[in-house]
Amino acid sequence: MRSFESLNEKEILALAISQEEEDARIYDDFADGLKENCPEQAQMFAQMRREEDGHRHRLIELFRVRFGEHIPLIRRQDVRGFLRRRPVWLVRPLGLKAVQKAAEVMELETKRFYEASARRSADAGVRQLLGDLAEEERHHAQAAEQIAQTKLSEDESARQKRLFVLQVIQPGLAGLMDGSVSTLAPLFAAALATLNSGDAFRVGLAASLGAGISMGFAEALSDDGSLTGRGHPWARGTVCGLMTTLGGIGHSLPYLIRDIKTATWIAVAVVLVELGVIAWIRRKYMDTPWSSAVIQVVFGGLLVFGVGLLIGST
Repeated sequence: MRSFESLNEKEILALAISQEEEDARIYDDFADGLKENCPEQAQMFAQMRREEDGHRHRLIELFRVRFGEHIPLIRRQDVRGFLRRRPVWLVRPLGLKAVQKAAEVMELETKRFYEASARRSADAGVRQLLGDLAEEERHHAQAAEQIAQTKLSEDESARQKRLFVLQVIQPGLAGLMDGSVSTLAPLFAAALATLNSGDAFRVGLAASLGAGISMGFAEALSDDGSLTGRGHPWARGTVCGLMTTLGGIGHSLPYLIRDIKTATWIAVAVVLVELGVIAWIRRKYMDTPWSSAVIQVVFGGLLVFGVGLLIGST
C-alpha cells in the first residue's frame, strides 16, 4: 500500500476518479435495494449517484487536459488511511438506517480526502476543482443524514410495518409461543414429581435453553429470506431463539423460591401473563381477533399444562 503523502498530483486525480466511480456504483446499489420498500429514499440516492457521475466527468476532463488519456488504476484500498467499508449494500432487504449511516460516512471521508488533496496541489485549476468537490461532498453528507429523517409516505410506512412483522414479530412470536408453552409440561411435571424448587428450576432452565437453541437453528435454516423477504436467516434465528428462551425462563424463575407451593402459584401467574402477552401480540400485529387469539393460545397452554400435571402426579 502507498501512503497518501507519497502520491503525486496525477495519482491523486486518478484516485479521485476511481473513488467517484465506486461511490456512484454503491449509490446505485442503494437506490436499487430501496426502490421496493422506500421508493422516495431510493430516488434521493439515484440523484446522488448522478451527481457523483458529474464529479467523475469533471475530474476526467481535468485529468485529460493535464496528463493525457491514460488514467492509472489507483483504488482507495491501495492507499493507507482510508476506512474499510462494510458491504451493507449486499444485504437484502436494505435497512434504511444502515444505508444512511454508510452514505454519511462515505461522504465525510471523501470530503476530507478532497480537502487534503487540495492543500497538497500546487496547480490552481486542480486546487479549485478539489476544493469545490469537497464542498459538494459536504452537502452530500448532510443530504445523507436527512434521508433517514424523511417522513415516510403511507405506502412506505405500510411496507416498513410488513417487513417488521415478517422479520421480527413472526419469528419472535413463534419463539415466545414455543418457549412459553412447550416448557410448561417438563417444568410442572418436575415440580410435582420432586417437590423440590431447585430441581424444578434446573429442569425449566435446561428446557428453556434447549428449546431456544433448537428453535433458533430451525428458524435460521427454514429459508434464506431471498424470496420471502423475511430478512437475514441468522438474524431471524437469533430473535426466535432468544424469545423462546425468554418464554421458558419467565415461569422457571419463580422456582428460585425455596417453598414449592409459593413458587408454583407464582409460576402459574407468570404463565397467565405470558399467554396474555402472546394473545395481545397476535391481536396487534397479526390482526387476529381477541376471541380467536385467546382461545388458541390459552387452549394450547392449558393442554400442555395438563400434560405436565398428569405426568408429574403419577
